[in-house]
Amino acid sequence: MTVSEPAERPRVLVTGGAGYIGSVVAALLLESGHRVTVLDDLSTGHRAGVPQGAEFVEGRVHDTAAKVLDPSYAAVLHFAAFSQVGESVTHPEKYWANNVIGTHLLLEAMREAAVRRLVFSSTAAVYGEPEALPIPESARTAPTNPYGATKLAVDHMISAEAAAHGLAAVSLRYFNVAGAYHGFGERHEPESHLIPLVLKAALGERPAITVFGTDYPTSDGTCVRDYIHVADLAEAHLLALGRARAGEHLICNLGNGRGFTVREVIDAAARVTGLEIPRTQAGRRAGDPAALVAGAERARTELGWRPARPDLDTMVRDAWGFAKSLREQAPHAS
Repeated sequence: MTVSEPAERPRVLVTGGAGYIGSVVAALLLESGHRVTVLDDLSTGHRAGVPQGAEFVEGRVHDTAAKVLDPSYAAVLHFAAFSQVGESVTHPEKYWANNVIGTHLLLEAMREAAVRRLVFSSTAAVYGEPEALPIPESARTAPTNPYGATKLAVDHMISAEAAAHGLAAVSLRYFNVAGAYHGFGERHEPESHLIPLVLKAALGERPAITVFGTDYPTSDGTCVRDYIHVADLAEAHLLALGRARAGEHLICNLGNGRGFTVREVIDAAARVTGLEIPRTQAGRRAGDPAALVAGAERARTELGWRPARPDLDTMVRDAWGFAKSLREQAPHAS
């Protein structure tokens, strides 16, 4: 009797895999038995974010994906994008050239290499100002900034590719991502996300956290946002790989389906760190909706996904552990 050889581990390309979310997804893919190639130009990612065991290729998606991809790849998970909302308003050309043209060239490279499975990192920014909460995937898309507009354009591009060329694709529209996983966490420069900014204030790396707007129609007057743990988010990508079907473009929101106010986030950080967090107040920022909460039922029914770490303190605690580790690694750390 001949014993059959074990099936070869599926090979996947993770673009932007040296960034926050891409690095966690790459780590989970390796843990699940995939062979992983990370493609990143390190313009916003970090070489230390590439998980051990992954092949690393430094370069832009625009001209490097076509050199890397071949029929041995089972799928692409596409995270490579610029994502600073404010910068997208002042330099929209940078976002169209990187996010849209880069994805167009990636789709061409996938078609040429006969790689027909894609999971795309999209965003809740495609919805703009919500008309109702929670926000379902059927909600009107009306992005209020070029970043959201580029992600929506890519979603349209992927839908057309699936219809015309049989691509099996899933777009995952994130709300607010938080936490860390096995040494991979959030370190943007400049940092614009609330939880890492609050933790920087706790560490004394900034004088205070500024609360923009205290007169919103919410429980405590501050904005409400839906936070999801990065490990829960990453697990949804692995489920999406298995769910993708030829000729179909599935779009799913990812969120907890509930929101936390800015003050609740700061209070959670104070509980977790045991430190006083100085805060100041300022007026509302233009374009900040009072509340953004995901309707994520489609991810539950289509992907079989349910967040396992919905507690805000858990997200902040994991982010705090990562923030302290970065401080310990800094050259000035004692």
